[in-house]
Amino acid sequence: MSFHEVRFPASLSFGSLGGPERRTEIVTLANGFEERNTPWSHSRRRYDAGLGLRSLDDVETLVAFFEARRGQLYGFRWKDWSDFKSCLPSGEVTAFDQIIGMGDGVTTVFALAKRYASGSHAYQRPIAKPVAGTVRIGIEGDPQQEGLDYEVDTTTGLITFGVAPEVRADVTAGFEFEVPVRFDTDRIQTSVASFRAGDVPAVPVVEVRV
Repeated sequence: MSFHEVRFPASLSFGSLGGPERRTEIVTLANGFEERNTPWSHSRRRYDAGLGLRSLDDVETLVAFFEARRGQLYGFRWKDWSDFKSCLPSGEVTAFDQIIGMGDGVTTVFALAKRYASGSHAYQRPIAKPVAGTVRIGIEGDPQQEGLDYEVDTTTGLITFGVAPEVRADVTAGFEFEVPVRFDTDRIQTSVASFRAGDVPAVPVVEVRV
Protein backbone atom coordinates (compact mmCIF):
# COMPACT_ATOMS: atom_id res chain seq x y z
CA MET A 1 0.00 0.00 0.00
CA SER A 2 1.21 3.53 -0.78
CA PHE A 3 1.99 5.25 2.50
CA HIS A 4 4.09 8.26 3.49
CA GLU A 5 5.63 8.11 6.97
CA VAL A 6 4.81 11.75 7.64
CA ARG A 7 2.38 13.20 10.18
CA PHE A 8 -0.42 15.58 9.31
CA PRO A 9 0.40 18.89 11.08
CA ALA A 10 -0.62 18.34 14.69
CA SER A 11 -1.64 21.98 15.05
CA LEU A 12 -4.29 21.42 12.37
CA SER A 13 -5.56 18.06 13.65
CA PHE A 14 -6.11 19.65 17.08
CA GLY A 15 -9.79 20.61 17.27
CA SER A 16 -10.85 18.19 14.53
CA LEU A 17 -13.98 16.07 14.88
CA GLY A 18 -13.86 12.31 14.64
CA GLY A 19 -13.65 8.89 16.25
CA PRO A 20 -14.22 5.16 15.72
CA GLU A 21 -16.90 3.60 13.55
CA ARG A 22 -18.15 0.02 13.31
CA ARG A 23 -20.13 -1.85 10.69
CA THR A 24 -22.97 -3.92 12.08
CA GLU A 25 -25.39 -5.94 9.96
CA ILE A 26 -28.81 -6.27 11.63
CA VAL A 27 -31.61 -8.60 10.55
CA THR A 28 -35.00 -8.26 12.27
CA LEU A 29 -36.77 -11.61 12.49
CA ALA A 30 -40.51 -12.14 12.11
CA ASN A 31 -40.89 -12.53 15.87
CA GLY A 32 -39.25 -9.14 16.49
CA PHE A 33 -35.92 -10.48 17.71
CA GLU A 34 -32.73 -9.38 15.98
CA GLU A 35 -29.66 -11.14 14.67
CA ARG A 36 -26.56 -8.96 14.63
CA ASN A 37 -23.22 -9.62 12.99
CA THR A 38 -20.22 -7.67 11.78
CA PRO A 39 -17.79 -8.28 8.89
CA TRP A 40 -15.19 -6.09 10.62
CA SER A 41 -12.91 -7.47 13.32
CA HIS A 42 -11.54 -3.97 13.99
CA SER A 43 -13.09 -0.52 14.12
CA ARG A 44 -12.09 2.28 11.75
CA ARG A 45 -11.59 5.95 12.58
CA ARG A 46 -12.90 8.93 10.62
CA TYR A 47 -12.03 12.59 11.11
CA ASP A 48 -12.72 16.01 9.62
CA ALA A 49 -9.44 17.91 9.26
CA GLY A 50 -11.21 21.09 8.19
CA LEU A 51 -12.38 21.84 11.73
CA GLY A 52 -8.78 22.38 12.86
CA LEU A 53 -8.22 25.30 10.47
CA ARG A 54 -8.02 28.73 12.09
CA SER A 55 -6.34 31.00 9.54
CA LEU A 56 -5.59 31.37 5.85
CA ASP A 57 -2.03 30.23 6.61
CA ASP A 58 -3.56 27.00 7.91
CA VAL A 59 -5.40 26.61 4.60
CA GLU A 60 -2.12 27.00 2.72
CA THR A 61 -0.48 24.37 4.94
CA LEU A 62 -3.40 22.00 4.36
CA VAL A 63 -3.34 22.44 0.58
CA ALA A 64 0.42 21.83 0.48
CA PHE A 65 0.02 18.64 2.51
CA PHE A 66 -2.92 17.52 0.35
CA GLU A 67 -0.99 18.10 -2.88
CA ALA A 68 2.10 16.28 -1.57
CA ARG A 69 -0.09 13.24 -0.81
CA ARG A 70 -1.72 13.47 -4.27
CA GLY A 71 -5.16 13.57 -2.68
CA GLN A 72 -6.29 10.05 -1.73
CA LEU A 73 -3.29 8.33 -3.32
CA TYR A 74 -0.90 8.23 -0.35
CA GLY A 75 -1.67 7.52 3.27
CA PHE A 76 -0.12 9.40 6.18
CA ARG A 77 0.00 9.59 9.97
CA TRP A 78 -2.65 11.39 12.01
CA LYS A 79 -2.58 12.40 15.67
CA ASP A 80 -5.91 11.73 17.35
CA TRP A 81 -5.75 14.16 20.25
CA SER A 82 -8.48 12.28 22.13
CA ASP A 83 -6.67 8.92 21.97
CA PHE A 84 -2.92 8.82 21.36
CA LYS A 85 -1.43 7.13 24.44
CA SER A 86 -1.29 3.61 25.85
CA CYS A 87 -2.47 5.08 29.16
CA LEU A 88 -5.13 7.62 30.10
CA PRO A 89 -4.77 10.98 28.30
CA SER A 90 -3.79 12.65 31.58
CA GLY A 91 -1.24 9.94 32.49
CA GLU A 92 2.41 9.38 31.72
CA VAL A 93 3.46 6.50 29.49
CA THR A 94 5.17 3.64 31.35
CA ALA A 95 6.55 0.27 30.27
CA PHE A 96 3.66 -1.49 32.01
CA ASP A 97 0.58 0.18 30.49
CA GLN A 98 -0.49 -2.66 28.18
CA ILE A 99 0.09 -6.42 28.08
CA ILE A 100 1.09 -7.26 24.49
CA GLY A 101 1.95 -10.92 24.94
CA MET A 102 3.37 -13.72 27.06
CA GLY A 103 6.80 -15.25 26.66
CA ASP A 104 7.21 -18.84 25.48
CA GLY A 105 11.00 -18.98 25.39
CA VAL A 106 10.97 -18.96 21.57
CA THR A 107 9.03 -15.97 20.24
CA THR A 108 11.10 -12.80 19.84
CA VAL A 109 8.64 -10.58 17.90
CA PHE A 110 5.57 -9.01 19.52
CA ALA A 111 3.03 -6.54 18.11
CA LEU A 112 1.96 -3.41 19.95
CA ALA A 113 -1.71 -3.24 20.91
CA LYS A 114 -4.05 -1.22 23.11
CA ARG A 115 -6.86 -2.80 25.11
CA TYR A 116 -10.24 -1.09 25.55
CA ALA A 117 -12.21 -2.69 28.37
CA SER A 118 -15.69 -2.19 29.78
CA GLY A 119 -17.09 -4.61 32.30
CA SER A 120 -16.19 -8.17 31.36
CA HIS A 121 -15.70 -7.36 27.67
CA ALA A 122 -12.70 -5.87 25.89
CA TYR A 123 -11.35 -5.02 22.45
CA GLN A 124 -7.68 -5.34 21.48
CA ARG A 125 -6.66 -2.68 18.96
CA PRO A 126 -3.52 -3.26 16.86
CA ILE A 127 -1.10 -0.32 16.96
CA ALA A 128 0.93 -0.07 13.75
CA LYS A 129 2.26 3.49 13.97
CA PRO A 130 3.96 4.16 17.33
CA VAL A 131 5.74 7.47 17.78
CA ALA A 132 9.52 7.13 17.66
CA GLY A 133 11.21 7.59 21.03
CA THR A 134 8.05 7.00 23.09
CA VAL A 135 7.93 3.18 23.22
CA ARG A 136 8.70 1.63 26.61
CA ILE A 137 8.88 -2.15 27.07
CA GLY A 138 8.83 -4.33 30.18
CA ILE A 139 9.16 -8.05 30.86
CA GLU A 140 7.53 -9.42 34.02
CA GLY A 141 7.78 -6.01 35.72
CA ASP A 142 11.35 -5.24 34.66
CA PRO A 143 11.86 -2.30 32.27
CA GLN A 144 13.92 -3.08 29.17
CA GLN A 145 16.32 -0.84 27.27
CA GLU A 146 15.68 0.03 23.63
CA GLY A 147 18.66 -0.69 21.41
CA LEU A 148 20.05 -3.15 23.92
CA ASP A 149 17.19 -5.50 24.81
CA TYR A 150 14.76 -4.75 21.98
CA GLU A 151 14.23 -2.83 18.73
CA VAL A 152 11.11 -0.95 17.61
CA ASP A 153 9.82 -0.80 14.05
CA THR A 154 7.82 2.45 14.04
CA THR A 155 6.35 1.64 10.59
CA THR A 156 4.71 -1.62 11.68
CA GLY A 157 4.45 -1.51 15.48
CA LEU A 158 6.53 -4.68 15.89
CA ILE A 159 8.90 -5.16 18.84
CA THR A 160 11.86 -7.48 18.33
CA PHE A 161 13.82 -8.85 21.29
CA GLY A 162 17.42 -10.01 21.06
CA VAL A 163 16.58 -12.84 23.46
CA ALA A 164 13.13 -14.42 23.65
CA PRO A 165 11.22 -13.63 26.88
CA GLU A 166 11.04 -16.55 29.29
CA VAL A 167 8.08 -18.89 29.43
CA ARG A 168 4.94 -17.29 30.96
CA ALA A 169 6.65 -13.91 31.38
CA ASP A 170 4.27 -11.01 30.73
CA VAL A 171 5.50 -8.71 27.97
CA THR A 172 4.20 -5.17 28.53
CA ALA A 173 4.45 -1.89 26.67
CA GLY A 174 3.73 1.81 26.86
CA PHE A 175 3.76 4.20 23.93
CA GLU A 176 2.31 7.14 22.08
CA PHE A 177 0.84 6.34 18.68
CA GLU A 178 -0.67 7.81 15.54
CA VAL A 179 -3.40 6.57 13.19
CA PRO A 180 -2.64 5.54 9.59
CA VAL A 181 -5.10 7.48 7.42
CA ARG A 182 -5.69 8.95 3.97
CA PHE A 183 -7.79 11.79 2.66
CA ASP A 184 -11.30 10.60 1.84
CA THR A 185 -11.67 13.07 -1.02
CA ASP A 186 -9.75 14.11 -4.10
CA ARG A 187 -11.01 17.69 -3.91
CA ILE A 188 -10.64 20.53 -1.42
CA GLN A 189 -12.77 23.62 -1.93
CA THR A 190 -11.78 26.82 -0.13
CA SER A 191 -13.05 30.38 -0.25
CA VAL A 192 -11.22 33.32 1.26
CA ALA A 193 -14.49 35.18 1.82
CA SER A 194 -16.31 32.30 3.48
CA PHE A 195 -13.29 31.37 5.59
CA ARG A 196 -13.06 34.89 7.02
CA ALA A 197 -16.74 34.65 7.83
CA GLY A 198 -16.11 31.59 9.97
CA ASP A 199 -16.81 28.87 7.41
CA VAL A 200 -14.15 26.19 6.88
CA PRO A 201 -13.87 23.51 4.18
CA ALA A 202 -14.81 19.90 4.87
CA VAL A 203 -11.68 17.74 4.72
CA PRO A 204 -12.66 14.11 5.44
CA VAL A 205 -9.93 11.73 6.57
CA VAL A 206 -10.37 7.95 7.02
CA GLU A 207 -8.25 5.26 8.67
CA VAL A 208 -6.56 2.69 6.44
CA ARG A 209 -5.31 -0.84 7.11
CA VAL A 210 -1.54 -1.23 6.99
